[in-house]
Amino acid sequence: MRILGLDFGSKTCGVAVSDPLLITAQGVEIIRRESAAKLRKTLARIEELVAEYEVSEIVLGYPKNMNDTEGERVELTREFQEKLERRTGLKVTLWDERLTTVAADRLMIEAGIRREKRKDYVDQIAATFILQGYLDYIRNGDGR
Repeated sequence: MRILGLDFGSKTCGVAVSDPLLITAQGVEIIRRESAAKLRKTLARIEELVAEYEVSEIVLGYPKNMNDTEGERVELTREFQEKLERRTGLKVTLWDERLTTVAADRLMIEAGIRREKRKDYVDQIAATFILQGYLDYIRNGDGR
């Protein structure tokens, strides 16, 4: 059993997966698309990853504003959540993603990754932070 973590953006979707013991999250890839509206290939790729990694649950980054309000991206994320649930038949949990992109960027700066290369990795690293936060919560928070 594994959990898939997603950082859903306007033209990318960062992907991470847990280890079978649900302790650590590892980045897998970034799914790219030409426009925000073209989700068919993104959903198909996620389905492939669900099968490949034997995923039992999906965690989707929930993009609330820093002041705890919900903006335009929240509605798009909820629509994506519904599509994922229909397409995969899995539970899709929304997880607060505030500051994950900032943390991912900071990690790459500390690792010495050049500015022009950071965009190639930021969504995958953010997905890893989203998933790791959720894994830490279920291990420590709700006693699963």
